[in-house]
Amino acid sequence: MNGTVSSGGPAKGGLESVAAAARTQAPGRGLPPVHLWNPAHHGDIDIVIRRSGAWVHEGAPIGREALVRLFSTILRKDPDGFHLVTPVEKMRITVEDAPFVAVRVDQVHDAAGRPVLRFLTNVGDEVDAGPDNPIRVETDADTGEPRPYVHVRRGLEALISRPAFYEMVELAEERDLPGGATLSVESGGAWFPVAPPGVDLS
Repeated sequence: MNGTVSSGGPAKGGLESVAAAARTQAPGRGLPPVHLWNPAHHGDIDIVIRRSGAWVHEGAPIGREALVRLFSTILRKDPDGFHLVTPVEKMRITVEDAPFVAVRVDQVHDAAGRPVLRFLTNVGDEVDAGPDNPIRVETDADTGEPRPYVHVRRGLEALISRPAFYEMVELAEERDLPGGATLSVESGGAWFPVAPPGVDLS
């Protein structure tokens, strides 16, 4: 489905053309204003972000880390799915779970001395959890295992890797919530449950 058109005339899609357009909009690690763009050309490109965080194009992993990081800066979540967006084209991709993976977490402190959980993603983003970037934990329906996420930007989340999650759990403490005593972590002045009420993850 690489370069197929959903509307708006002939697609300009293709990995290299999207990369070339992205390079002009996202120099270095700057984040372009993708939420403001509404290009006329749009379609689909055969890119899949696996649950592991790996990016795959036409069945083959994208091995160039710099290219993956570049594409991550023009990724947008819309009501109809995930897209790579430039001022000239919008190409829908497939995301199996979350588009990013949080591979590391560190506890730092803000100017007020409050603890902050700072996550590093597989594409190089740093995000401080808090009211604007909440942590949420779901339970996998098949395995019963926790599936934790942290918001990164504009509706895009990172799946928190197992090692990072258990480091986070070591910092958790019980809080009295409406459902009962709940293991929770503090970050940026907010508290986030990491397990259902009454569940001990130790």
